[in-house]
Amino acid sequence: MEKESDSIFGFFASFGMNDPNKELVKSILWGNDGIDNKLKNLKYSDYGTDFKLILFQIYSNPISYLRDFLKPLENYRRKEKSIGIPLILDDDNFFNFDEQQQRQFLNQSVLDKLNLLGERVKKSKLDLNVSTLSNDVKDKLKSWKQAI
Repeated sequence: MEKESDSIFGFFASFGMNDPNKELVKSILWGNDGIDNKLKNLKYSDYGTDFKLILFQIYSNPISYLRDFLKPLENYRRKEKSIGIPLILDDDNFFNFDEQQQRQFLNQSVLDKLNLLGERVKKSKLDLNVSTLSNDVKDKLKSWKQAI
């Protein structure tokens, strides 16, 4: 049985059939120097009581139908104490760039989505210290976004 992680962040990726970018995305997310590895030491218990998981849902070149239905943030799942945050990667914002630019894009996207989450947390009166979490993410990813 797999041990439940106490990291506040998780990453999920969705690919189309025969997606040529699948290995690249997997590497940048879960490789030895992937973003998941850089953020895994941020524990949910350090940021409040209402979130156990902030799941970044990465969509590699999604079809237009799916794009139309993705929201900037999903609804908060009270039972799971979690939220899904969709993020689209395509040629325009990711695949036509070098690795350093890809890392910078992911870094900035995570921070932008955390800002959106902060607004939702405040509006819904949830317990999550987003400003501390954002600062910790900036700290963890400072060297990552530039290291190649």
